[in-house]
Amino acid sequence: MEDKLLIATAKDGEVRIIAATTTELVNEGVKFHECAPTAAAALGRMLTAGVLMGSMMKSEKDSLTLKIDGGGIAKGVVVTAHSDASVKGYIGNPNADLPANSKGKLDVSGIIGKEGTLTIIRDLGLKEPYVGQVPIYTGEIGDDLAYYYTVSEQVPSAVGLGVLVNTDLSIKAAGGFIIQMMPGHNELTADLITYRLEEIPPITKLISDGMSIEEILNYIFEDMDLKIGGEIKPEYKCDCTRERVERALISIGKKDLQEIYNDNKTEELRCNFCNKAYNFTHEDIGNIIKELSHE
Repeated sequence: MEDKLLIATAKDGEVRIIAATTTELVNEGVKFHECAPTAAAALGRMLTAGVLMGSMMKSEKDSLTLKIDGGGIAKGVVVTAHSDASVKGYIGNPNADLPANSKGKLDVSGIIGKEGTLTIIRDLGLKEPYVGQVPIYTGEIGDDLAYYYTVSEQVPSAVGLGVLVNTDLSIKAAGGFIIQMMPGHNELTADLITYRLEEIPPITKLISDGMSIEEILNYIFEDMDLKIGGEIKPEYKCDCTRERVERALISIGKKDLQEIYNDNKTEELRCNFCNKAYNFTHEDIGNIIKELSHE
């Protein structure tokens, strides 16, 4: 089943819903980084969150960066997303893995850690990006985002994110939703949604059972006047270029570049997001140093 993101409302606009299946794109991201199972679940949840949150942005030039680092062995996860539901990300330690937690689930909270922050950076093309930050609430990512929305943006929100990892380390199912109560909503509506979310199986169970994202939303919002407004195909998309990587190389400074040049070595730099290798020969580095000398 293809990945799909839906934007919807329920109860005459009292409820805003962004929901997506992200199995394919999470599979791609996890393969790029060769993730262990728990690392795959953590990166997959963050990629799914990025897709959902990115799609809420207005302009195609806007970008959103999500960072979570609780001091755990995952060494942080970073995701960048855009309004077209394209996303890229990386985990500091792709080998981070732990035994299952007390519920028999992958211990995402255990590898993320709880001594740190969840940071949301929205670059809306203004002079300064908007930065929101909250202490890590559980380290499970979905709960942390719900906490962020409720505390930092005063929008009561439910966030569900899930990743099912196969024994061969491929992704069996991935997806998620953000459900938000709009100003002036009826408290009974919020209570009913809370009750339903507590009663339904995890979203990954529904996806792996073959339910489409439309069917999942109809299941949650039955008799609640669900209206699907828009549909986007989420994708894992890295926009790295040789020029960008060269800028990163230049940023280490002329002195360090000179040392690399003197060692007569080829420098290989890999993109953090897609692992693509870019090679800079002895001659390339010499040319960069020359250009820097002329500035």
